[in-house]
Amino acid sequence: MGGVYASILLINGEDLVLANRHIIGQEEVKQMTVNMLVDSGAYMLAINESIQEQLKFPVIERRKAQMANGSLEEYDVVGPVEVRFKNRQCTCRAMVLPGDNEPLLGAIPMEDMDVLIHPLRQELVVNPEHPYFAQMRMK
Repeated sequence: MGGVYASILLINGEDLVLANRHIIGQEEVKQMTVNMLVDSGAYMLAINESIQEQLKFPVIERRKAQMANGSLEEYDVVGPVEVRFKNRQCTCRAMVLPGDNEPLLGAIPMEDMDVLIHPLRQELVVNPEHPYFAQMRMK
């Protein structure tokens, strides 16, 4: 089974707030579409330094993360990041991986947007049980 990729729109959440308050124009909101590896084994959203340079998310903190090879690394955590896929959106934080490492869509934003990996088609899809709006479990 190969990796599952999806086209994800990333938007600077602070810019959205400023645009909604008419402090900046909608055309000034920094955003980009990124082909991301969908990784339900990863916890958070992860972007790389190249994406961070372009979208200029504010750094919130530094946090340690265990990598796939078992090593423990410390990275910047940025946000707010608005994540959009089809008719879904969520706002979350992202870890900034060094260089041009592959960006990852992890379990937290996937759960928040109520999207899942279709096992036969090997693609990210909105939850077919809730096709028109995201729904989450509260228990």
